[in-house]
Amino acid sequence: MAFDAEWAALRAESTQRVDMRLNSVDDGAGGHGGPANADLAVNQDHLGAIGHDAYELRTRLSRDGDHARPTTFDAAIALTNGNFESGSALLKVHDRWNTHLKTLLDACAQISNHLNYTKSAHAKDDVQIGGDLIAVSKLNEYLK
Repeated sequence: MAFDAEWAALRAESTQRVDMRLNSVDDGAGGHGGPANADLAVNQDHLGAIGHDAYELRTRLSRDGDHARPTTFDAAIALTNGNFESGSALLKVHDRWNTHLKTLLDACAQISNHLNYTKSAHAKDDVQIGGDLIAVSKLNEYLK
């Protein structure tokens, strides 16, 4: 099967399998199995750890992702000046790498900043709401 045909088939199949399930897993009979008290929860420590990892990845990428850029640029200019056609191709590789590196750096920064904001915003919400909250699974029992 050609790539385009296979890709089209996979895309069509994936649109048929899309729905959202929170707090449970399809039990195979169209119902939702899993524990009765399953709640969607995010541990603040996990958010902080992911945000920290994204920050460290950004730091390493900004340092290590740029090692070859100056040399690649110099090589591209030397090849171009020597009338080699590969010089312009190497310059395109240089520019493309630089663009993708900046995109990755921005994505890591957004993940880190968003998770830091989310963590602090939810901590403020928890303080504001206060008290013992009823679990979502208990609320669902009352709504049935």
